[in-house]
Amino acid sequence: MTTHEAPLPRFHLAVPVDDLAAARGFYGGVLGLAEGRSAERWVDWNLHGHQFVTHLAPRPAERAHNAVDGHEVPVPHFGLLLTIGEFHDLAGRLRDAGTEFVIEPYLRFAGEKGEQWTMFLLDPAGNALEFKAFADDSQVFAV
Repeated sequence: MTTHEAPLPRFHLAVPVDDLAAARGFYGGVLGLAEGRSAERWVDWNLHGHQFVTHLAPRPAERAHNAVDGHEVPVPHFGLLLTIGEFHDLAGRLRDAGTEFVIEPYLRFAGEKGEQWTMFLLDPAGNALEFKAFADDSQVFAV
């Protein structure tokens, strides 16, 4: 599929990691992302059609948090919107891999606008990820 045929524009995101072998184990092994091009200091990953790159770099010193729905959400963070089935499959894979969640998978905003399943975790380099799933995609940007 070319960029012009994509149903949504694809993003490119590069994040620092302090150990490429650990990044390969997590992103390739645990998350199951296909590895693309790589060099001595970086690896491209196919993040559901998006170009995600792990670059060898020092770990960031501090992380900020915002209170959301009674949880301390790490900032910055990134992730994907999945189907509910994909979300629960991924949560199971993460649990099976012994992943420690920053925020365990749970249903946020139950019965309200924007109801969604969500979970937060850190990759081996400390980058925060959020995966979420909406039963109704029309609620993604609901106000």
